[in-house]
Amino acid sequence: MKELEFRTASAAQGGLLVMRRVGEIAFGDRVVVRDDKGRRRNGQVIKTSRDAVLVQVFEGTDDLDLNATWVRFLDQPFEMPVSPDLLGRIFNGVGAPRDGRPPLIASHSRNVNGASINPFARAYPREFIQTGISTIDGLNSLVRGQKLPIFSASGLPHNRLAAQIVRQARLLGEETNFAIVFAAMGISHDEARFFEEDFESSGVLGNVSMFINLADDPPIERLILPRTALTVAEYLAFDLDRHVLVVMTDMTYYAEALREVATAKGDVPARKGYPGYLYSDLAEIYERSGRIKQRHGSITLVPILSMPADDITHPIPDLTGYITEGQIVLDRALHNAGVYPPVNVSPSLSRLMKDGIGKDDTRDDHPRVAQQLFALYARAQEVRNLASIIGAEELSGRDRNYLDFAEQFDRRFVQQGEDEDRSIVETLNLAWELLSMFPYEALSRVSEADLNRYHHRAGEVA
Repeated sequence: MKELEFRTASAAQGGLLVMRRVGEIAFGDRVVVRDDKGRRRNGQVIKTSRDAVLVQVFEGTDDLDLNATWVRFLDQPFEMPVSPDLLGRIFNGVGAPRDGRPPLIASHSRNVNGASINPFARAYPREFIQTGISTIDGLNSLVRGQKLPIFSASGLPHNRLAAQIVRQARLLGEETNFAIVFAAMGISHDEARFFEEDFESSGVLGNVSMFINLADDPPIERLILPRTALTVAEYLAFDLDRHVLVVMTDMTYYAEALREVATAKGDVPARKGYPGYLYSDLAEIYERSGRIKQRHGSITLVPILSMPADDITHPIPDLTGYITEGQIVLDRALHNAGVYPPVNVSPSLSRLMKDGIGKDDTRDDHPRVAQQLFALYARAQEVRNLASIIGAEELSGRDRNYLDFAEQFDRRFVQQGEDEDRSIVETLNLAWELLSMFPYEALSRVSEADLNRYHHRAGEVA
């Protein structure tokens, strides 16, 4: 390995360091920056030219004395040490411990800039993952190897929901072979403490590998954190044959850091100032999840992003929707009404749900129950809109039944406690309690056998 060290830094801004007269340096090479006080910072070459090299410094470039700064080019990619001891540990974005424990001792390391899974080698995502949350398990089911984002907004409880998913997620029948990689970017000290204490008190921390970047940490560190976390997930999944659930929050902070660096580099901006390669950059991250043929392990990805100004057409959720297989949408109106988790089932969707539910995975009636609930809730929303115009007292008896159903659906099916872990059977039984508000004739999406077995009563025609 050829290591070169220079003291030719000419400029530093926004976490980027410009080096002159350094010769031939490869794109992506790892860099160690040593300042005038002897402190070391990690970096990576992100742009090269005949005259200069641009280094991305993950710990930031604040307080650097350029005349006394030494930069060593290591002639190797940025790597993360990997071993089974990754579980139960807390790291920062570059893989350094932030739990007060010694650095990880590992026999080998992995390049964090891993490639997405070869499409030819991909196995189709299947097998139901139970999160214990009815709106996800019952109506937008997550399957092993899927990419299912959560679209939230500022002030909504997406971090609480993320913690609940980490605590409760399991593969039915394979709980002991399930692991979590949790990556948080741009969170506050209180939020970091909440996640750490929540996972520790619930007893799941030993099965979780955490990567934390705080709001007052250098934003540029957020660009390496998802890749470091996914490198660990790939090791756990494809080397140790674990089923891995990766939860990332908040991808909006990642995209904003990418925009900041792109602006400093002089890249041509596209929509809302984000670089034109935002789509390919997000795809590079998301497509590292999935299943591989003839491999037992898998990576299931749940990225969480807060939509600026509650705008689902914003470039970040918009592009994420093109890459992933559905979305769970959190709703401010439900949150303001005191409903937790405030999942709006109408715009929510899991495109792979059909491949993970049914007779051999959850229960035979699950697909039909989900379709029936969606149909009734869609009709109930129309009635709600009508009632807001003419008043509920002017509605017909049939429409008032739909209005009552919508209220019961929000308060009983959507609403659940943060520590309430519902099994899929409990979720489906609760769904039938709501469906039983209607007579047989009004339930056209379920079979006659379903009605005879699960319907609580045969009521009057609504």
